[in-house]
Amino acid sequence: MSELESKLGPWVIKYRWIIILLSLILVFAAASGGRFLVFKADYRVFFSEDNPQLQAFDKIEKTYSRNDNVLFILTPKDGNVFSRETLKVVETVTEKAWQIPYSIRVDSISNFQHTYAEGDDLIVEDLISDAENLTDADLVRIKEVALSEPLLKQRLISPTSHVTSVSATISLPNIDQTKEVPEVISFARKMGDEIRALAPNVEVRISGMVPMNNAFAESAQGDMMNLVPLSFGVMFLMLLILLKSVSTTLGIILVIFLSIMTGMGLGGYIGFPLTGPSVSSMTIILTVAIANSVHVLTTFIHEMRSGKEKNTAIAEALRINLQPVFLASTTTMIGFLTMNFSEVPPFGHLGNFVAMGVVASFILSVTFLPALISLLPVRVKVVKGEEDKQMIALGDFVVKNQKKLMAVMGIIIVTLIIFLPKNQLNDIFVHYFDETIQFRQDSDYIDKNLTGLYVIDYSLESGEDSGISNPGYLKEVEAFANWYREQPETRHVNIYTEVIKRLNKNMHGDDERWKKIPDDRNLAAQYLLMYEMSLPYGLDLNNQIDINKSALRMTVSIQTISSNEIIELGDRAKKWLAENGKYIKVAEGTGPTMMFANIGQRNISSMLIATTLALILISGILIFAFRSFKTGMISMIPNLVPAAMGFGLWGLLVGEVGLALSVVTTMTLGIVVDDTVHFLSKYLRAKREHGYSAPDAVRYAFNHVGRALLTTSIVLVVGFIVLAQSHFKMNSDMGMLTSIVIAFALIADFFFLPPLLMKLEKKS
Repeated sequence: MSELESKLGPWVIKYRWIIILLSLILVFAAASGGRFLVFKADYRVFFSEDNPQLQAFDKIEKTYSRNDNVLFILTPKDGNVFSRETLKVVETVTEKAWQIPYSIRVDSISNFQHTYAEGDDLIVEDLISDAENLTDADLVRIKEVALSEPLLKQRLISPTSHVTSVSATISLPNIDQTKEVPEVISFARKMGDEIRALAPNVEVRISGMVPMNNAFAESAQGDMMNLVPLSFGVMFLMLLILLKSVSTTLGIILVIFLSIMTGMGLGGYIGFPLTGPSVSSMTIILTVAIANSVHVLTTFIHEMRSGKEKNTAIAEALRINLQPVFLASTTTMIGFLTMNFSEVPPFGHLGNFVAMGVVASFILSVTFLPALISLLPVRVKVVKGEEDKQMIALGDFVVKNQKKLMAVMGIIIVTLIIFLPKNQLNDIFVHYFDETIQFRQDSDYIDKNLTGLYVIDYSLESGEDSGISNPGYLKEVEAFANWYREQPETRHVNIYTEVIKRLNKNMHGDDERWKKIPDDRNLAAQYLLMYEMSLPYGLDLNNQIDINKSALRMTVSIQTISSNEIIELGDRAKKWLAENGKYIKVAEGTGPTMMFANIGQRNISSMLIATTLALILISGILIFAFRSFKTGMISMIPNLVPAAMGFGLWGLLVGEVGLALSVVTTMTLGIVVDDTVHFLSKYLRAKREHGYSAPDAVRYAFNHVGRALLTTSIVLVVGFIVLAQSHFKMNSDMGMLTSIVIAFALIADFFFLPPLLMKLEKKS
């Protein structure tokens, strides 16, 4: 590469106009792919097609029906749902909810199919009808029925009757979710506004799975609209302050902008969607792409201050920095590309977007940027014997105190690593949104006042057609449901056995003693047939009973708990079925709740493989580039230590590692290598080209690259802190921990790597 290093500068200067024009043409050609970028508003995007929990959930939804819903939570200000005024509102919302686009079912206390006996006849009718004209006796009766009905209490009505809900089941065609989900949400929000105007004494909140999908999309769009412009503004100010040059700062900002356009546009051509995590790639490209340009321009300014003419300084800056910038870009690209090992596709998309942006940044930094700077006016004051006095002083300090620094850094590193085990994998997917998001506020309200937003679905297979009428099977299902009701996490269990028990009671003159599973299989089948024939359109049992009547769907609503607690609850259920199941042939808890609970553990396993692969590739590249096995191996120490320190500090201060943080080690590995590569490059150049001793080579490295490392690290830390301001927890946690790791990387490269190099040099 030495020949290319010396020839690149003069070549760029000679063909600068062609380079600038060609760069812009290629960038805009790539950027045109941005028209294919679409937001994916579906929680399913977080799961790959081979995810076992997703496959189980798809099977349940194909067998029964989709459970995606829009939930209207109604809270009368007088605290009493069972008043004529509030019940009229419930009726109105129930009626209007059928008009929501793609609505296939609406459930509420008003249209609950109440059954009772009238002589030998079974009467099936809405629990509430014509609420405005109900008598006081009617209100008392309705309240008594609702609060004693297991299918309603803590599902559609709170135990204290101060909150009720109306649930609209939505079946999206999934042809174009960018239009379908917003269409549903827009209608639902308009409905909410109409109800508030109609009944100002009733508070209306909206939640459910469809609003959650929409919250993912809106948070991503919010980050794109707010954080990216904020990042640009912060970066511009930081660079202007650190570089003290308007023209060079504008040049870097232009390179960053073009890199983002290239990375996102190429992703659009490939077909990568925009999601909560992947939309942050713009902020990350903006942040990591700065490093290449800063190193080139810092050396350029250094050379001009020492008296070199501008074009000569550009050529020298490229000669000195081409190899380290290439290595840094390559290692960063590898770090982000290995995110494709993630079990969460949006993290793979994020890695690909950034990797393409980093490659674009490298090419533009060594071609377009120097060509542009050669044309722009750059004023630099010549200083004889110009040196970076602060960095020289820092280098002297490190050389003089190398033993103390080794000891102090060793103690700090070991101390922080001790706290690594305090981190526990834990995710609460509703808390992916901070408390400023309306969906989060409404969901927290539901969890506190009505029912659990978290749901676990089971398909309880009997193993035979019409097996759901088998009394032994039904009693076992009821026992399983009762076991779940006894668990402290459970809020509600929705299961068909409550219907058949009520029908048995009805057909025995509403005698409470007969509220039990029928002992006769044929009788149970007849009750079901009679009931189904009496149900109105849209309120059938297809969402609970499969077409062959061989399996029942059981839906368990639980309070908002952590992923570890969800998995532990699922394991307890498996154990109960293993010990008590005789008639239930197949039963696996699934649904979005179980999917999100398990994805974190699956992702950590896959990212361990990714990190190992990245380490091997990066080590091999550095050994080859530095032509030294020892130097390549040494470089891995300051590259791994920052992540260990960062997670140790996180364990001390937070103690919970969510889905987003499982990719931080792999992602930051490629970033923190940059500092090590640039420092080692200057260190080896001093030893090989100038014949310096190890201490003098350390001083040389601090003088020639220390300022650039400080500048890029500050910019990176600030950039990721901007990302930490996201209202989407995945992005905010990832941004905060990444900024911590990058800060530790600078400390390690300044105060741990140089003493380590000098120590090993003495031994050799």
